Amino acid sequence: MAENGQGSLFAEARRRMDRSAPLSHRMRPRTLDEFVGQEHLVGPGRLLRRAVEADRLTNMIFHGPPGSGKTALAEIIANHTGAHFQRLNAVTAGVADVRKVIQAAMGRLESGAGRTVLFIDEIHRFNKAQQDALLPALAEGTIILIGATTENPYFTITGPLLSRSRLFRFEPLADEQIRLLLQRAIADKERGLGELPLAVTEEALDHWVSVAAGDARNALNALELAALTTPPDQAGRIVIDAAVAAESIQQRVLAYDRQGDGHYDHASAFIKSMRGSDPDAAVYWLARMLEAGEDPRFLARRMVVHAAEDVGMADPQALVVAVAAAQALELVGMPEARIPLAEAAIYIATAPKSNAVYRAINKAGSDVRSQQPPPVPVHLRDSSYSGAKAMGHGKGYLYPHNFPQGFVEQQYLPDGIRRGTYYQPTEYGLERKIAQRLAAWWSRREPPA
Repeated sequence: MAENGQGSLFAEARRRMDRSAPLSHRMRPRTLDEFVGQEHLVGPGRLLRRAVEADRLTNMIFHGPPGSGKTALAEIIANHTGAHFQRLNAVTAGVADVRKVIQAAMGRLESGAGRTVLFIDEIHRFNKAQQDALLPALAEGTIILIGATTENPYFTITGPLLSRSRLFRFEPLADEQIRLLLQRAIADKERGLGELPLAVTEEALDHWVSVAAGDARNALNALELAALTTPPDQAGRIVIDAAVAAESIQQRVLAYDRQGDGHYDHASAFIKSMRGSDPDAAVYWLARMLEAGEDPRFLARRMVVHAAEDVGMADPQALVVAVAAAQALELVGMPEARIPLAEAAIYIATAPKSNAVYRAINKAGSDVRSQQPPPVPVHLRDSSYSGAKAMGHGKGYLYPHNFPQGFVEQQYLPDGIRRGTYYQPTEYGLERKIAQRLAAWWSRREPPA
């Protein structure tokens, strides 16, 4: 057991920390020199750093994943700017709060007290009317806006607000940056855990760094939980090894929003991997989306479309496999259906590729929309109903099965459209044979356009 003095010191330190803000909040950087990450934005000589240091701010939108430093940088700006700094959170604030800030900002300008910087966290949660309420004040220069969002601003921020702001993209922190922040928090006696007799193994740090996935807040929260819930050993040390670290942060948090930016980016990576004939990448993105909670029906639908769009007639079996995987999903459900879904993804990725079908329907659709549609040739018109033959419908039609090899030369397209205009097979996979077959048929017709 630890000595009474050590136990008392430990208990007192823990009580002080229990009463304070979370570690991730306490360890927010106070200066640009303390700020970790986003060197492309705040590194030496970069535009944003120069603007902050010179207190020459403009309307800005900070866009990036959680724990990448958006709010922390806003706090640094608050400490550096000579303007009045006002904070709002879009989760709890409304138009009335915005108007109140704008009115106060106008009063400061009129009294010569200077401008107002308004920081709105989670600004994507403002609806169009709430965002529009900011526009007059931005246009007149009454306030300088700094908005922070984890969502793609092109989806969630109105065009007029975006056009009045400069967009800064924040990236997830690198592993070495997460490790540095953890080490700082362990050593810092003023704001961190430095008063505690911590003994944190490298394996524990490795685990937090790996599972945090670039999110500093996630890593620091795990460190704090481990430090405050692990009892000291007989020597009075709080030993945090890999097992304790794993308990404090149970599962990697996948940054993914089924309705937002992550959804579209991941789906794009999945489709482009299949189109690019990389089965490993296709399975990886499929697994990543499934683990993040993506609707497997969405993935099945995308593979059905992709099989027709990017494999097409080069291997028509790809569409059969994709549809079968979609049917298997409905039949057996998850998690078992991940296997036929993976089979379909691998089949599509390894199949020969052709977008000739996709190009054909797009070109035909474009012509149908843009041209005056010519009439259906008389010999192709329906002659099955009473009176049709009296109007000449079907006259001159040649039934292909009455001719050798089931083929006979006759016009099937309307006047003015030549054969070969739409479907132009490639030399890949089955389409090589299709191209040869069409060439043989076309040799008995007039040359295509």
